Amino acid sequence: MNDAVLQPVDALAPIPLRELLPWIVFGGLLMLLVLYFVGAEEGATSLVPGMVVHEFVHDGRHLLGFPCH
Repeated sequence: MNDAVLQPVDALAPIPLRELLPWIVFGGLLMLLVLYFVGAEEGATSLVPGMVVHEFVHDGRHLLGFPCH
């Protein structure tokens, strides 16, 4: 037999919003940057010259419904 005694676990403390807010903002900005590169990185608004980024995210553009042809 096992003679270990189970101890009750204290409830987890909630994380305050002011500690989560910087991570939420960072995640939102990162998502906007990814959305830009997938959806609009070509032509006149291009940050990277050439078609390297466009070709890299080409299938993702079509999957998300962005036209590119």
